[in-house]
Amino acid sequence: MPAARLIRFNKPWGVLSQFTPEGRWQGLKDFIDLPGVYVAGRLDADSEGLLLLTDDGKLQAHIADPRFKMEKVYWVQVEGTPDEVALAALCSGVQLNDGLTRPARARRLDPPPDVWARQPPIRERKNIPTAWIELAIREGRNRQVRRMTAAVGLPTLRLIRAAIGPHTLDGLAPGSWAG
Repeated sequence: MPAARLIRFNKPWGVLSQFTPEGRWQGLKDFIDLPGVYVAGRLDADSEGLLLLTDDGKLQAHIADPRFKMEKVYWVQVEGTPDEVALAALCSGVQLNDGLTRPARARRLDPPPDVWARQPPIRERKNIPTAWIELAIREGRNRQVRRMTAAVGLPTLRLIRAAIGPHTLDGLAPGSWAG
């Protein structure tokens, strides 16, 4: 039996975590033409970064299922300036409408990560600074990172998943894949 295939894909903004496009959103078929691979986990169309695909159902479940607590690392550009209180709140768990989040790892990224320009660009307000934080979580609620940063007064402007467990974006331009 051949080894499981694992594909790392740098999902651009505006692409769904499915092969079929819907409405204004593109699908993965515009970037990946590999029969028999399936998405392991999700990343919203308005988020960017690492998406894993595999042809192995057990591996797919292990990556996607929060019971396995595989850490996911995000680089988040936020509106405002994160202070120690906001970072401590993210680290200890944030109360959301669906309950308290698990503790996370959070730190300010200074200097900001060296990332590609986003198309379309984020909205920026001249009077409000932006900053980047790294947030690592081990659960996967709907739009969780965006809701967590908003709960501590730092609305998300841009969200890039940088890693899932040991797998990273390293060497992948937006829209490219390896595996």
